Amino acid sequence: MDLSNILVISGKPDLSELVSQTKGGAVVMNLVTGQKYPVFKNDRISSLGEIRIFTDNDERPLEDVMQAIYKHLDGKATAFDPKKADGKVLADLLAVVLPDYDRDRVHTSDMKKLFAWYNILLAANKITLEEEKTE
Repeated sequence: MDLSNILVISGKPDLSELVSQTKGGAVVMNLVTGQKYPVFKNDRISSLGEIRIFTDNDERPLEDVMQAIYKHLDGKATAFDPKKADGKVLADLLAVVLPDYDRDRVHTSDMKKLFAWYNILLAANKITLEEEKTE
């Protein structure tokens, strides 16, 4: 699973996928609506491939956390609406898939985004399990 071309754009409600780059920015496609629109260099854009989740000892790439959620939920969406869910429900699920997450630095708002992004990526068929590499 490669999340480097999946983008979070400040001021936009959903995730977007990079379609092409232009001289002044890029053209992206909303993963929920399928609508394409331009973004510009002055927009605040973050790639999901760069996002990490704090753990007690280090940081874990978002891709690893998404795969752990996918495995735990058997490839299904969350049974709750992440934006309206209680913080305890979110924390309990995150504790199952990432037991050593840093409870002081990972806030409820972060968990809401994480599980909302998971549902969006799942609906867009962007989550794939990577087989363990054995040598």
